[in-house]
Amino acid sequence: MSTRLLAQNIGVGGVQIKGPLEGISTIGDVINILIPFVMSLAGVMLFLVLIWGGYDVMMSQGTPEKMKSGRAKITAGVVGFILLVLSYFFTKLLSYIFNIGQGIL
Repeated sequence: MSTRLLAQNIGVGGVQIKGPLEGISTIGDVINILIPFVMSLAGVMLFLVLIWGGYDVMMSQGTPEKMKSGRAKITAGVVGFILLVLSYFFTKLLSYIFNIGQGIL
């Protein structure tokens, strides 16, 4: 009896097809696979927040409350994205310093 619960390899016509979980053994492997998707999603969200805030500023017609709201959205989006990028690089730097990762980038 096999110790694998899910089939990770299958042979079809002499060609080996590997499953998506091939090479994943720890939660760190899963996180390393998800990080590029999270960063891409954050970039798309930043773009949408910038559009939303810019729309609010353009449609404010000089109303101070609406302009302040639009500027706050833009500022929050940019600050949030900067914090996300800095936390990513800080984590990479710590993994490099303590020699637990693959390097800085």
